[in-house]
Amino acid sequence: MVDAGYAAFSTTVDRTNRVLKEIEQAYGWPKERRSQSYAALRAVLHALRDRLGVDEAAQLAAQFPVLIRGVYYDGWDPSRVPQRMNRDEFLGRVRREFSYDVDGGMPRLVQTVLHALRPHVSHGEWDDIRAGMPSDLAAVVAV
Repeated sequence: MVDAGYAAFSTTVDRTNRVLKEIEQAYGWPKERRSQSYAALRAVLHALRDRLGVDEAAQLAAQFPVLIRGVYYDGWDPSRVPQRMNRDEFLGRVRREFSYDVDGGMPRLVQTVLHALRPHVSHGEWDDIRAGMPSDLAAVVAV
C-alpha cells in the first residue's frame, strides 16, 4: 500500500492502482505503461459519464474510490448531458480520447475497464445504467 501520509488518501491511491493494474494485466502491459492504462480508464469514464443523466452520473460516481471519482468528474459540464450515443458513437468517443491501438479494439477496452471497476459498483447501479441505454450499447457496458 502506498503511504500518502493520510490513511484515506493511501487507500484511494491503492484502490486506483489496483484498477490500473487489472487493466494492464488484461492486456499484458508492463507497469511502465501506466499512462496507457490511465488513458483507458479516463476515456471510458468520460464517455460513460457524458452518456448518463446528471443524477445517474452522480450515483455511479459516489461508488468509485475518491481518486477515480476525481478522474471521472474532471472536465465535466453537467449542463451538456446526457449526450445520446448509440454503440458506435460511444465507442468512437472512447477512441477519440484513447489514442493507442489495442487488441480487440474499443469494445474490449470498454469491457476491460468496466470489469476492473466492477468491484466498486453495486449490481443494482450497473443495472440502472444499462437500463437507460439502447440495447446495442447496453451489451457493450455489460460486466
